[in-house]
Amino acid sequence: MSMQVVGESGGPLPWHRQLSARTAVGAARLLVLLPPRRLRQALTAASRGSRAATHAQALDARRAVVTVSARCAGRGCLQRSVATVLLCRLHGRWPDWCTGLRTQPFRAHAWVEVGAQAVGEPGDVALFHTVMSVRHRDGGRR
Repeated sequence: MSMQVVGESGGPLPWHRQLSARTAVGAARLLVLLPPRRLRQALTAASRGSRAATHAQALDARRAVVTVSARCAGRGCLQRSVATVLLCRLHGRWPDWCTGLRTQPFRAHAWVEVGAQAVGEPGDVALFHTVMSVRHRDGGRR
């Protein structure tokens, strides 16, 4: 599940930010092994009690995740998106987590959005039909 071919790059992070980003990436690595229904349940549970993330907070989390993980910086969109929402959650925030597909050509993708705007995505995710998402309570759930 990915559409990106070229890896992203991030900037240097302080040690405490690296630690929290690596924790989120490690947890995401385990969560993406779950069946889709269980993954959604786990993320729904994680999102409870959080406040809505801003675009800047979600983008900062995404950049931290791609800085500490080559997999997340490259073709691992599912792990990258899960790690991004988990890192936001470590700070009490929750952006919308989405997965979707398109048919021409067929591709599946996972991303994070805030206010219906994709965060840090190089391509046009509007071409993807959202299949599964965990949205902040104010944004409605699908």
